Amino acid sequence: MQRIALTGGIASGKSFVADEFAALGAVIVDSDLIAREVVEPGTPGLAQVVQRFGEGVLAEDGSLDRARLGAIVFSEDAARADLNAIVHPLVRRRAADLERAAPEGSVVIQVIPLLVETGLDEGFDTVLVVDVPVEAQIERLMRRNALTEADALARINAQADRGRRLAAATHVIENSGSRSATRERVREVWRDLSVSA
Repeated sequence: MQRIALTGGIASGKSFVADEFAALGAVIVDSDLIAREVVEPGTPGLAQVVQRFGEGVLAEDGSLDRARLGAIVFSEDAARADLNAIVHPLVRRRAADLERAAPEGSVVIQVIPLLVETGLDEGFDTVLVVDVPVEAQIERLMRRNALTEADALARINAQADRGRRLAAATHVIENSGSRSATRERVREVWRDLSVSA
């Protein structure tokens, strides 16, 4: 089975692109969803996060308050590195389990936002990069997450720059135009993946 990863900067449209691949028959292993799963109440992951960041990152119901944690980790590099050291190994183990469990002959696509930053791109045969200009990311983040421009830029700057992601790409899926144009590009890439699967 060829190993395929899909990545892109924050607010580039990775979820939309992943959904389009799923509609074509891909098995999607989404690291963002797994990252939520490994810090649910009662998990060792959440216990480690609380041990490092304190009970102030918990909501009243005992779940992780992502906004509070985000405010900490996007303003301090060391805090973000500590969080990644807790969450990333848990996510990678779960993703590997899901990849192994996929039916024989499946095209499995792992969606990994921090693929390049963590050096994981080296372990994949194919890297799909969803790409948009930084200005589009800022606009989408401000609208989607109700962030200031400075906060949006801080989140973008916490990731690899656009050039570094594009340098790792086997296929680029440009996503600043219409949804139908992106959908057509996904179909083109899917044909390539299906042929080489």
